[in-house]
Amino acid sequence: VQLVESGGGLVQAGDSLKLSCAASGRSEFISAMAWFRQASGKERERVAAILMHGGSTAYADSVKDRFTISRDSTRKSLYLEMRSLKPEDTAVYFCAARDRGNSGFNYWGQGTQVTVSS
Repeated sequence: VQLVESGGGLVQAGDSLKLSCAASGRSEFISAMAWFRQASGKERERVAAILMHGGSTAYADSVKDRFTISRDSTRKSLYLEMRSLKPEDTAVYFCAARDRGNSGFNYWGQGTQVTVSS
Protein backbone atom coordinates (compact mmCIF):
# COMPACT_ATOMS: atom_id res chain seq x y z
CA VAL A 1 0.00 0.00 0.00
CA GLN A 2 1.31 3.43 -0.93
CA LEU A 3 0.08 6.62 0.70
CA VAL A 4 0.60 10.10 -0.73
CA GLU A 5 -0.41 13.22 1.19
CA SER A 6 -1.18 16.62 -0.29
CA GLY A 7 -2.69 19.92 0.73
CA GLY A 8 -0.17 21.26 3.19
CA GLY A 9 1.03 24.85 3.11
CA LEU A 10 1.52 28.13 4.92
CA VAL A 11 -1.57 29.72 6.46
CA GLN A 12 -2.38 32.31 9.10
CA ALA A 13 -3.82 31.60 12.52
CA GLY A 14 -7.57 31.16 12.28
CA ASP A 15 -7.47 29.90 8.71
CA SER A 16 -8.65 26.52 7.45
CA LEU A 17 -6.83 23.88 5.44
CA LYS A 18 -7.76 20.48 4.06
CA LEU A 19 -5.25 17.65 3.75
CA SER A 20 -5.76 14.69 1.43
CA CYS A 21 -4.20 11.25 1.35
CA ALA A 22 -4.45 8.96 -1.67
CA ALA A 23 -4.04 5.22 -1.09
CA SER A 24 -2.99 2.81 -3.82
CA GLY A 25 -2.08 -0.85 -3.94
CA ARG A 26 -3.79 -3.53 -1.83
CA SER A 27 -5.85 -1.02 0.10
CA GLU A 28 -8.80 -3.41 0.45
CA PHE A 29 -7.17 -4.94 3.55
CA ILE A 30 -6.87 -1.66 5.40
CA SER A 31 -8.95 -1.61 8.58
CA ALA A 32 -8.13 1.88 9.87
CA MET A 33 -6.43 5.07 8.74
CA ALA A 34 -5.16 8.03 10.67
CA TRP A 35 -3.41 11.36 10.56
CA PHE A 36 -0.33 11.86 12.68
CA ARG A 37 1.79 14.96 13.07
CA GLN A 38 5.28 15.71 14.23
CA ALA A 39 6.41 19.17 15.18
CA SER A 40 10.07 20.10 15.18
CA GLY A 41 11.77 18.70 18.27
CA LYS A 42 8.64 16.86 19.43
CA GLU A 43 7.41 13.29 19.28
CA ARG A 44 4.94 12.20 16.67
CA GLU A 45 1.35 12.27 17.88
CA ARG A 46 -1.83 10.83 16.49
CA VAL A 47 -4.23 13.60 15.54
CA ALA A 48 -7.24 11.67 14.30
CA ALA A 49 -8.20 8.16 13.26
CA ILE A 50 -11.07 6.50 11.44
CA LEU A 51 -12.23 2.91 11.06
CA MET A 52 -12.78 1.92 7.45
CA HIS A 53 -15.75 -0.26 8.41
CA GLY A 54 -18.38 1.81 10.16
CA GLY A 55 -16.49 5.09 10.06
CA SER A 56 -15.98 5.57 13.80
CA THR A 57 -13.57 8.39 14.53
CA ALA A 58 -11.28 9.47 17.35
CA TYR A 59 -9.45 12.73 17.91
CA ALA A 60 -6.65 14.10 20.06
CA ASP A 61 -7.96 16.54 22.65
CA SER A 62 -5.85 19.29 21.14
CA VAL A 63 -7.78 19.20 17.84
CA LYS A 64 -11.22 18.03 18.92
CA ASP A 65 -13.96 20.30 17.55
CA ARG A 66 -11.50 21.92 15.11
CA PHE A 67 -10.39 19.00 12.90
CA THR A 68 -12.52 16.47 11.03
CA ILE A 69 -11.24 13.21 9.57
CA SER A 70 -13.14 11.54 6.77
CA ARG A 71 -12.73 9.00 3.99
CA ASP A 72 -14.46 8.63 0.66
CA SER A 73 -16.74 5.75 -0.30
CA THR A 74 -14.00 3.97 -2.23
CA ARG A 75 -11.83 3.96 0.91
CA LYS A 76 -8.92 5.06 -1.22
CA SER A 77 -8.88 8.64 -0.05
CA LEU A 78 -8.50 10.09 3.43
CA TYR A 79 -9.04 13.70 4.39
CA LEU A 80 -8.35 15.99 7.31
CA GLU A 81 -10.27 19.24 7.45
CA MET A 82 -8.55 21.66 9.79
CA ARG A 83 -10.29 24.79 11.03
CA SER A 84 -9.32 27.59 13.39
CA LEU A 85 -5.69 26.68 12.92
CA LYS A 86 -3.23 27.73 15.60
CA PRO A 87 0.55 28.22 15.46
CA GLU A 88 0.90 25.11 17.63
CA ASP A 89 -0.67 23.07 14.82
CA THR A 90 2.51 23.65 12.80
CA ALA A 91 4.00 20.26 12.00
CA VAL A 92 4.61 17.69 9.32
CA TYR A 93 1.38 15.74 8.90
CA PHE A 94 1.51 12.06 7.98
CA CYS A 95 -1.16 9.77 6.66
CA ALA A 96 -1.04 6.21 8.02
CA ALA A 97 -2.92 2.98 7.44
CA ARG A 98 -3.29 -0.26 9.35
CA ASP A 99 -3.91 -3.70 7.90
CA ARG A 100 -6.50 -5.99 9.45
CA GLY A 101 -4.94 -7.94 12.27
CA ASN A 102 -2.19 -5.40 12.89
CA SER A 103 -2.02 -3.62 16.19
CA GLY A 104 -0.11 -0.66 14.80
CA PHE A 105 -0.12 1.44 11.66
CA ASN A 106 2.14 -0.26 9.16
CA TYR A 107 1.88 2.02 6.13
CA TRP A 108 3.01 5.63 6.12
CA GLY A 109 3.06 8.52 3.69
CA GLN A 110 5.99 10.86 3.24
CA GLY A 111 4.31 13.73 5.06
CA THR A 112 3.15 17.21 4.17
CA GLN A 113 4.22 20.40 5.96
CA VAL A 114 1.61 22.61 7.59
CA THR A 115 2.83 25.94 8.90
CA VAL A 116 0.54 28.30 10.78
CA SER A 117 1.80 31.83 11.28
CA SER A 118 0.59 34.02 14.12
